[in-house]
Amino acid sequence: MTRDPHHTLTSTELTQNDPVPSPADFDESPVARIFRQPTMLGLFLPLNAGGWSASHLPRTTSWDFGYNRNLVRIADELGFDIVFGLSQWLPKGGFGEVLNGTSLDPFVTMAALATETKNILLASTVHILYGPWHPLHLARAGATLDHITNGRWGLNVVTGHRRIEHEMFGGSQIEHDQRYRFADEFVDALKALWRSDEPVTFSGKSPWRIKEGFITPKPHFGRPLLISATGSPAGIDFAARQSDIVFVTSPGGGSFEAARASLGAHTATVKAAAARNGRTIRVILNPIIVCRDTDQEAQEYYGAIVAAVEQRNVGGLHNIADTKDFDKRLVSDAQAWAKSNDVNSVDAIAVGGNVRLVGSPQRIVNQLAALHAEGVDGFHISFFDYLPDLTHFGRAVLPLMRAAGLRL
Repeated sequence: MTRDPHHTLTSTELTQNDPVPSPADFDESPVARIFRQPTMLGLFLPLNAGGWSASHLPRTTSWDFGYNRNLVRIADELGFDIVFGLSQWLPKGGFGEVLNGTSLDPFVTMAALATETKNILLASTVHILYGPWHPLHLARAGATLDHITNGRWGLNVVTGHRRIEHEMFGGSQIEHDQRYRFADEFVDALKALWRSDEPVTFSGKSPWRIKEGFITPKPHFGRPLLISATGSPAGIDFAARQSDIVFVTSPGGGSFEAARASLGAHTATVKAAAARNGRTIRVILNPIIVCRDTDQEAQEYYGAIVAAVEQRNVGGLHNIADTKDFDKRLVSDAQAWAKSNDVNSVDAIAVGGNVRLVGSPQRIVNQLAALHAEGVDGFHISFFDYLPDLTHFGRAVLPLMRAAGLRL
């Protein structure tokens, strides 16, 4: 589209005047390939110390790059569709002990994995509202990674949900819904820069300004994959307008039964919001899978994990702020778990706050199939002991998923 590069566009004009196709619209794109799967399969990388568990039970799980590189190589060979990890900014010591705050930067990590992988998509989780990021900067870096990976790079947009994250960069925490309004303009600017054949000039209500910004080369397939994680009305509205994939939690709680009971309405709400914007969106869920060859073995292992939790050191993992030495800046205003009835349970703390699936390979597949029937389009899996558990999953669970029609 040809336009006057000196005209300052609004956020609405950025997308309405020059709509940006999804990478899924290109049949030959890696995104279109993974969207053809009956259910997508992802690996939630432990780029942070402890992963999602405060348990002291011995395990191999490590934030180390070499360890994560091995996980991604195995996942790639097994046919997983995507990997990404979280991004966090925590004070010295993190949440304490196992969860000590040590973590790799996910943007740099995904860049380092680009030439180490063949088929799997690599998504960088980026806090876009503070730090070094400007839409022009991220558009260029993202387009570069898109070319290095031949269209296998994606962006997981997050806005921060703890006061300390904003304060570490010299600012104040931005109100919850305002964060999504700012993110909306940021992503509109990204899309325009990735798409436009002319320089882009932009000024909106957010802090960012662009004057005749331009990047080349452009991404291979319109733009990179866009992901967001949310459970709030404002976050769902943002995802409905901007995201290809939305990462959700179970609003009813982390047990399989609670998740199955509550996810159908939740996924329907998300997909209806996208439909109102003339779009389709995939919903993915993060289960932590504790699997052994028999149900009894899996339950015994799960019990050992829970028994080895030091509850005193996990105040910030969710919102347990009842100890005098708890840093109140770690309290989250995220709404994804607001209605959950077990987010502060020992079980949730032991294995993470998302859905807990425990059992034999066949039981795990039956549970995944039941959640898929409630509108879940994919599973971004966590493990307690990543390396052996991922290997066991590939050997014992994946063949059953294919037999059940969950994977091609």
